[in-house]
Amino acid sequence: MDWEECVNYLLTTAQHHVHERMSQLLAPYGITPGQYGVLNCLWNKRGDTPKELAQTLNLETSTVSGLLDKMQRRGVIDRIISEADRRVVRIILTDEGCALQEPVLAVIRQVNSEVLSGFTSAESEALLAALRAIIYRN
Repeated sequence: MDWEECVNYLLTTAQHHVHERMSQLLAPYGITPGQYGVLNCLWNKRGDTPKELAQTLNLETSTVSGLLDKMQRRGVIDRIISEADRRVVRIILTDEGCALQEPVLAVIRQVNSEVLSGFTSAESEALLAALRAIIYRN
């Protein structure tokens, strides 16, 4: 099989191009594509502990912890120890993290638009459905 027919090569290369563009456009806001995932979860109340965020994003908890460390230093999130159970750490958005929502979502919409610009609406929907099927089938 030719390497250009290899699903892994195609997905990895496509992801690299999209990641580079997202990184470029998110840089002025001081966040990375990975940090965007965490912010999105917090904006949409899809978890507020490192474990919940990791599960939602399909990442290792240690990976999320590294993202959270950088985000806390950046001032977009804070960690709060639960009064009910001191073993539980909750992640909350700071005012700065909340303020990033609209401009960052505009960047995400722009990247999606750029990436899908060569596709018809039906092709775009089919591509997104196929990617979701790969992710959630396992």
